[in-house]
Amino acid sequence: MRFDVFNGDADGLCALQQFRLAFPGESRLVTGVKRDIALLKKVDAADGDEVNVFDISLDKNREPLEALLARGVQVRYFDHHYAGDIPGDGKLDAHIDTASDTCSALIVDRFLEGRYRAWAVVGAFGDNFDDSARQAAAGLRLDDTQLALLRDLGNFLNYNGYGAVVADLHFDPAALAVRMQPYADPLQFIEQEREVFETLQTGSREDFARAEATRPEIKTDQVAVYLFPAEAWARRVSGVFSNHLATANPDRAHALLTELPQGGYIVSVRAPLNNKRGAD
Repeated sequence: MRFDVFNGDADGLCALQQFRLAFPGESRLVTGVKRDIALLKKVDAADGDEVNVFDISLDKNREPLEALLARGVQVRYFDHHYAGDIPGDGKLDAHIDTASDTCSALIVDRFLEGRYRAWAVVGAFGDNFDDSARQAAAGLRLDDTQLALLRDLGNFLNYNGYGAVVADLHFDPAALAVRMQPYADPLQFIEQEREVFETLQTGSREDFARAEATRPEIKTDQVAVYLFPAEAWARRVSGVFSNHLATANPDRAHALLTELPQGGYIVSVRAPLNNKRGAD
């Protein structure tokens, strides 16, 4: 049995997409909303099974990872988040890079030596690594319109991942992964899967307009704090709007608190792009 475990955002989807294009085959998909990162505990794998992990923190999945390795499961792990100590187990093939200018899709791209780089560009754009995305795209001979489409797709896939539960999203990330799988070229995916692209485009624009109309609770040259209501649109747009704030104000840190129906908040934090430290 093979399991593909991935974050439901653009980076996780595009990391998985490249890997499955290079190594096609049946697998059981394990994913969820972007913030659902404790995914390895959902994997019921046994000795001889294979688990591939994309874009979830090893540190946050340490206990179930160690349990899988102890059962004889082969694990290949691609991620760019804080990992802590990486288990020294021969059954773990870890590709983890926490540099501030990379993401999981770019790590898979490096592993595959650029075979499906356009999807890595989509993932990097979606994870708000615009400079890295443009550098990766430099050799793809894309015109400005094509590059803009890849950026839009990345942002839309990332936007789709945000929500408290999968029901908040326009598309279940597992269903999106299945629809993406046949396409080696993301531009072809955009052309052939217009329903996906246009649904996310319209939803993103409508939700973003609501977000822009929300005034910050605190706003200085150093920091801004926003408070969003307990509504599905707010949960969907929180990450993309946080990325927008960070890009538009690179010297300022941002926090966006979205109320939850049961009480409490989901929080998105962005360190200043010109001082990428301290967000953790």
